[in-house]
Amino acid sequence: MTAGEGTVRLRPPNNTLDPRAVGWWRAQWLLLTAAPVVVLAVLGALIAPARFWLLLPAGVLAVLGVGCAVLLPAWWFRTHRWEVTDEAVYVRTGVFRQEWRIAPMSRIQTVDTVRGPLEQLYRLATVTVTTASAKGAVRIEGLDHETAAGLAERLTRITQDTPGDAT
Repeated sequence: MTAGEGTVRLRPPNNTLDPRAVGWWRAQWLLLTAAPVVVLAVLGALIAPARFWLLLPAGVLAVLGVGCAVLLPAWWFRTHRWEVTDEAVYVRTGVFRQEWRIAPMSRIQTVDTVRGPLEQLYRLATVTVTTASAKGAVRIEGLDHETAAGLAERLTRITQDTPGDAT
């Protein structure tokens, strides 16, 4: 591509996720934490000789899990960004190790929208953009379900109008 042909460059994406993503991430974290805590607590209640050694880690896990559920999702929300232009899909994720991904329109192969049960509860969706990259698909999680549907439609339209990359 020459400079006049719309060079794709690394730049910060403009859009934030839907604010409900914070609640969705918190719910995921709490469910993930609850499973081992409940198992340890039930075992601690049933096995008297090991009660202390089962309830102590259950308590520690519960405190850590709740702490992470309160702090991490708000932090993730501040760092996750996305944007779609006529040239590319831009996504930035990560807190300690940030990852910036660009998927040029000419490299997009499929666009999928997924809504798991918890996402449906929060009226959210994930858009997955599959490219010819060995790095894998570009995922935009935590979008309002209507925004995700519109985005998938827009990406499909743009990629149909974009000639494929010959490289």
